Amino acid sequence: MKSAKIKTSHVTLLVLDGSNTLSFAAAVDPLRAANRQAGAPLYDWRFATPRDHPVMLTSGLPIPASPIHKIEQTDLLLIVAGFDLEAQSTPALSASIRRIASTGATIAGIDGGPWVMARAGILDGHQATCHWEDMENFAQEFPQVELVNSRFQISERRLTSAGAAPAIEMMLHLVRTRHGGSLAAKIAATFIYDLATPTARPQTRRTALPHNALTARAHAMMEAALDSPLPIRTLARRLGVSPRALQVQFKARLATTPQAHYLSLRLAEAERLVTQTALPLQDVALATGFGSQASFARAFRAAFGKSATSARRR
Repeated sequence: MKSAKIKTSHVTLLVLDGSNTLSFAAAVDPLRAANRQAGAPLYDWRFATPRDHPVMLTSGLPIPASPIHKIEQTDLLLIVAGFDLEAQSTPALSASIRRIASTGATIAGIDGGPWVMARAGILDGHQATCHWEDMENFAQEFPQVELVNSRFQISERRLTSAGAAPAIEMMLHLVRTRHGGSLAAKIAATFIYDLATPTARPQTRRTALPHNALTARAHAMMEAALDSPLPIRTLARRLGVSPRALQVQFKARLATTPQAHYLSLRLAEAERLVTQTALPLQDVALATGFGSQASFARAFRAAFGKSATSARRR
C-alpha cells in the first residue's frame, strides 16, 4: 500500500533591512527543525527582499537580493522587519504584499512585520498585536486594526507576533495546526522550549527579577505612574504595609531600595523615548516624572554616562 504523498508548504521570508537576527532565526529555524524531526520535506523556504539589492540584519549578516515582486505565489509569507519601517514600506512593497495576500496566502508579521502589514492595508478589520513599546503609536496610526495586547495573534489568514520569542510560539502553533501536537512538542524540545508556558498571556514590561508578591505589586504600580511618581509612603499605604516593610522587602528581594528601583524604571523609559522616538526632550522629561529638564538631564547623564542629546544623536 502506497503511503500518502507529503504536500510541502512553500514559505517565503520577506526580510527588511535592519531586521533583528533573533527574529529572523525564530521565523526560519522551526521550519528546519520540523523537516528534521518529521524526516520529510514538510516545508521549503526562500528569502525575499523589498528591492533588488541585499539587506543587512542587525548582526551584520547579509541576505542576498531577491526582490519580492518576482515572487508569484507562496503558501505562507513571513515578514521580518526591524527598524526604519516607514521608509522601507514603499508603495511598491505594499502592492506586492497585497498581491500575494489576494492569492489566499497566509501572511505573518514578526517584530516590525505587523507595521509593514498594516501599511499595506491587509490588517484592516483584523485583530493584531505588536511590541508593547509601540502599541500606543500603532493604535493611533492604524485605528482600523483591532489591536490586542498578546504575544502573538491569529486572525484568519493574518498572524502577527510581538517579537522573537513569541515568533517561536507562533511558528510552533503553525506546525501544530498543520502537522499535530506531537511534532510541535518535538521541535520545542530541540529548542529546550516549554510548551506548557501559556502563550495567550499579555505582554509586560516587567523584567525577570526575583520579585515576591509585594514587590511585584509595587513594581506594577510604579510602572503605571512613571509620569507622576508616587511617594514611597503612598505606595506603601496602598499596598497595606509600612514604608519600612517595603524597604526591607526590596532590599531582600532586589538588593535595592524602592526609590532606586522606581528611578531605574523611569530612566529606562526615558532612554527608550530618547533613542526610539522624536518626542522633544522636555516632553520626555515630563513623561517620566521629572519636574524640570535640568533635573532630567542630570539623572540621565548619571545613569547612562552621556547626555540625552548625545544619546539621541547616536
